[in-house]
Amino acid sequence: MDCAKECRTRVERDFIGEREVPEKALYGIQSLRGSENFHITGQRMHRGLIVGLAMVKKAAALANAELGYLPSDVGSAIAAAADEIVAGKHIDEFIVDSIQGGAGTSMNMNANEVLANRASEILGGGKGADSLVSPLNHVNLGQSTNDALPTAARIALLNELRTTVKALRQLAAAMRDKGDEFKDVLKMGRTHLQDAVPITLGQEFHAWAKAFDRDADRIEYSAEGLKSVNLGGTAVGTGLNADVEYIRLAVEMLSKISGYDLTSPEDLVDATQNLDSLAFVSACLKVCAINLIKIANDLRLLASGPMAGLYEIQLPAVQPGSSIMPAKVNPVIAEVTNQVGFHILGNDLAVTMAAQAGQLELNVFQPVLLYNMLQSIEILGNVARTLKDRCIVGIKANKERCSKMVEENVGVVTALVPYIGYQHSCDIAKEARATGRSVRALVVEKGLMTEKELNHVFAPARVTRPGKPDAELNRHRVAVSDSETAATKA
Repeated sequence: MDCAKECRTRVERDFIGEREVPEKALYGIQSLRGSENFHITGQRMHRGLIVGLAMVKKAAALANAELGYLPSDVGSAIAAAADEIVAGKHIDEFIVDSIQGGAGTSMNMNANEVLANRASEILGGGKGADSLVSPLNHVNLGQSTNDALPTAARIALLNELRTTVKALRQLAAAMRDKGDEFKDVLKMGRTHLQDAVPITLGQEFHAWAKAFDRDADRIEYSAEGLKSVNLGGTAVGTGLNADVEYIRLAVEMLSKISGYDLTSPEDLVDATQNLDSLAFVSACLKVCAINLIKIANDLRLLASGPMAGLYEIQLPAVQPGSSIMPAKVNPVIAEVTNQVGFHILGNDLAVTMAAQAGQLELNVFQPVLLYNMLQSIEILGNVARTLKDRCIVGIKANKERCSKMVEENVGVVTALVPYIGYQHSCDIAKEARATGRSVRALVVEKGLMTEKELNHVFAPARVTRPGKPDAELNRHRVAVSDSETAATKA
């Protein structure tokens, strides 16, 4: 490394004093101060938030240039620099930590400085004191951190949510495919973790698919609230130093740049103070996490064993499960799904605390709120893809075991109540439990129904769907009812 070249610095000044900034850096003194003050997560600004800020700054520059508040060449240069950032360039120039004091001022200034210095280079100028573009007078014109950052945050969230919702839809589709594959696999349903009545394995998978579809629907619905942006509200929502026409034009241009149908809220003060729309999105992510945890637990239960558990399904073996027990395979994908769910629940609590902690005209805790929300969205999408690709598509049904547990289970007697009555059904169930004999054998032995009739009643399509009792078989009902009534009176 040629330190004489690489270690060169430039001097920059702010109202606090002077600092040496690396000569090659596009960031400036305020970014440097922010990076030094906040060593918190060890993670820099989320890439989505960087892109969102670039889009906001581009929209503001173009609007200001069109209205004559900004020289057209400067506006065009800022827009060109913003396009480079959206395309993935200069990301390493965003050096401030994701969690910081100041309501995100360091994030906003990091964007202002990078865009100003890069725009200056585009115009043929230098950086820092030699820049032809000012971070504050040009890039931040008509803005405050308090409207630029929240607007950028909504763009970031919308972009990230779109990818995650797609992953959830694909997970739901994979569940439905498995439901179709297993539609004729009859098994025992369970309530209270005790034997209940028959169900098909396909019905269970279809139910899980419905849950994930609802999650995707909820998240998409909540995301609509993010399309109302407070750009132009400046410091406290009053729009100080922002032309009304600038506000309209900047939001219109940002809509085109981002691809979202953005609007200005009826009350910019409300939109600057309150973060309930973001908390609502987080709540929907939490509900999805709840479903993930529940369904992952179901998968682990149904796959438990293989010798001493339920083992109604076989999860794909993706890695050895033990360093001491030979050939052991663990449900690691379901387990990581659980852990992601737990993490999202914890993140939602942080979002809840941050959203309610705002005071008067501003919520200064947006950085931690955004850090947790963006993380939740990202890991939710990642685990949805992982669960689908590494688990769901490879699940196999243990059909013989499912069938055997149905045949040997007392719970099937419930399907006979319409034909032999409740009391006879209770007696059969008690005797089956006491003797270990099957319900089928006892019913035939006592002459209550024939083998052919039982096959008809126990058909998967009848015991797993609503429907009227068979009229022909229901001939038993009157006689049974009369005998039970007589027994009750006696």
